[in-house]
Parts: sequence; structure tokens; C-alpha cells
Amino acid sequence: MSSVRVRFAPSPTGKLHVGNMRVALANYLFARVNKGVFLLRLDDTDVGRSTEEFAQGIQEDLRWAGIEWDEFARQSDRLTRYDEVAAQLRQSGRLYPCYETPEELDLKRKSRLSQGRPPVYDRAALRLSDQDRARLEGEGRKPHFRFKLEERAVEFVDLVRGAQSVDETSQSDPVLVRADGSYLYTLTSVVDDIDLRISHVIRGEDHVTNTGTQIQIFEALGAKSPRFAHLPLLVDASGAGLSKRLGSLSIADLRAQGIESLALAGLLARIGTSDAIELVSGMEPLIDGFDFAKVARASPRFSMDELMQLNARTLHHLDFAAVTGRLKEIAPGADEAFWLAVCGNLSTLADAASWWQVVQGPLQPMIEDAAFSAQAASLLPAEPWTQASWKSWTAAVASATGRKGKTLFHPLRLALTGREHGPEMQNLLPLIGRARAAARLSGQTA
Repeated sequence: MSSVRVRFAPSPTGKLHVGNMRVALANYLFARVNKGVFLLRLDDTDVGRSTEEFAQGIQEDLRWAGIEWDEFARQSDRLTRYDEVAAQLRQSGRLYPCYETPEELDLKRKSRLSQGRPPVYDRAALRLSDQDRARLEGEGRKPHFRFKLEERAVEFVDLVRGAQSVDETSQSDPVLVRADGSYLYTLTSVVDDIDLRISHVIRGEDHVTNTGTQIQIFEALGAKSPRFAHLPLLVDASGAGLSKRLGSLSIADLRAQGIESLALAGLLARIGTSDAIELVSGMEPLIDGFDFAKVARASPRFSMDELMQLNARTLHHLDFAAVTGRLKEIAPGADEAFWLAVCGNLSTLADAASWWQVVQGPLQPMIEDAAFSAQAASLLPAEPWTQASWKSWTAAVASATGRKGKTLFHPLRLALTGREHGPEMQNLLPLIGRARAAARLSGQTA
């Protein structure tokens, strides 16, 4: 049995975006390729900002993307456990109370910066006597608690970045417990990773510095830290950070725009790796091909144009069975013949609605030459029609009128579909049917 256990740990304080989904996907694929366990953990200790609506939205987005979790946890269910660990760290002297207000801390930071010194917390709270603390608390101040870092370099081997060294002498002792008694991610994440036996932590490279601090907390609790893999952050097509655009790149919004889950998974799983971004028919190829050794150090460029192109290619290759339910919501009565006729011309599934209008009507035809259209109508063959009907009919029209090429086919397409371009007419004509075709060729809305 595999010992690999990974977690995706979003905070339900907003919607998932493409950056989050890339991290979730990396965790999921790593777990599956190693026959391990993928755990979804909601980091919801920020009571003021966490909502059940966001929590449900995260789960819906993951399921839509084809990511199913093996285990589930919420940090809000584990507050008693965090209390126990905080007490343990206070007892050992690694967690100490501080009484500065946010304004006082801001002044300290500005003072150190003006002196050309790093804006690191000066550990003034460690010099307070019992009497000092009693006096401050008597004034109504409630302490927040900081973790006392060992002033040394923390070294670890990252599965993506290689050997890493974080100099903790340049870091402030992190706040682990707020003045209101609530816990920050830095503590709760470590406790959960210990208790839930997480073997690998896979996340964005903006957490590299945090890792040095968290490793010290693991050690202070007598636990072995997991292995780490920090992925380069996505940038846009110009190389600029995505941070300001992530609101428009939420998974919910991409779904609303008609992005197929396989297209997004195929792009996010391979973007920034040595594997080519190409069409996939399911998650299996992404699982089988997942390897941190393929991840480049450079920031991968996320392009909506590239996603839309992949989305169209994905639709073009989907079987009717894969879209039946969704297709019938936008094109009631659509069958496999309709899907096979139009799928190659879709950018999103919603585009099928306009082609359903073309074959079912009503549609206002575009008549270039009324006399030619009337003559073509008189030559329509009897039904039933097949794919061969278009060829036999246009051959008869060509023979009768002497037209060929664009002068033959273009006015017929315009009259029958109202469009300059589109699916093969040999596939559309049987769906339109003789009665509609005759009416449209005569200029009637049908």
C-alpha cells in the first residue's frame, strides 16, 4: 500500500481560480500516479471571511474538474486539537505572548526600515516581566502569540526546486494565535499535516519562505516534516502576474463561459512542463504522465486563447454520449446525427444552440439570386434524405444552371442556413428536411 498522502487545502473565503485548480490537480495526479490518498481540507478558521457558500463552491468546482477526494476535513472541526498544541508550545517556551497593537508594530517596522534594517520583529515581548504582562492585561490588552524561531538556516530538498535554504534570521517570529484566540494557517496547517499523516505538501512557490518556518514548528512538535514541492506561479501571456486577473479567471466563471473540464485539466496539468499541451480524452493520460521532474522552473504562461483553442478541439472529439445531458438542455430533441454534424464547428457547447436553430428553425434565409434559388428548389429530391442527398441535388442544380464551385454552393448555403460558413452541408441538409429547405429557398422564414 502506498504511503503517499497529499492534501489540497483551500480557504473557503472566495472562489477557486486557475492557480488554485492547478495546485489541486497536481496533488490529485501525484496521489493517483502513486496509488496514494488525496485529501480535501478546508482551512476555514478565518470565521469572518469563510462561508458555506464558498465551501460548497470549491467542492462543486473540483468535482466538475474530475477531481474526487478520498478523505475530507475541516479545520473548524479541530479547534480543540489546536488548543492542545498551542498549550504544548507555550509550555516549551516556543510560543510567547505579545501585546503590541497593530499601530505600534507598524511604527516599529517603519523605524527599522528608516535605519536601513530589515523590518523584523524585535522580540520585545520576550523581555517583559510577569508584572509587565499583568499591567498590560490590566489595561485591557489581549496578547497575540508568536512562535520563537531558532535563528538558523533551514534546509530541505524541494521536489521541483531542488536544494533549498531559508535563512530564519531574516524572518520575524510568526504570529500563530491572534489576540481574539483564533489560529493562523501557519500553525493549523502543520498540526493537520501531522495528524492526517500528510507525506507530501504540493503548493505554489509563494510558500517557500513559509516552509522554513513550518519545518521548525514540525520539529518543535517532535514530528518529521513532509516532503515539499513548490510549483512556479502562473503568469499571463505577457509574463505579468495573474494576481490582478484571478477574479476573472475563477473556475465558476470559466464554467459559465463554456470551458470543458477536460480542456482545463489538460492545460493546467501540462502547462510549464516538458509535456506538450494536447487533447486528452480523460484523466488517465494526465495521471500516467505526471512527474515533478518534468516541471520547469520558469513561470508558466496561462493564455485564454490557448485554453479556448484546446476547448474547441476537446468538443470536436467528444462522443455524443459524453454531452447528451447538457446538449439536450440547450437543444431539446438533439440526436447523435445533429451532434456529429455540428461538433466540429463549436468553440463551446453553447454554440450548438445556434446550429439547432439552423436545422429546426425558424430561420430567415439570405437569398442572393431569387431565380436561382427557385430553380434549385424545384430540383429538390424526394425524401428520405441521406448524406448523399446534398451531392445528388447539387449535381442536378449544376447541370440545370451551369453553375459550379462558389457560385453554386455559396448561395445555397446562405439560403438554407443564413450563414457564410458552417458544418458540411451534406450533414446539415437531412436535418433541415425538405419542407424547410423548400420554404427557405423561396425566401420564407422557416
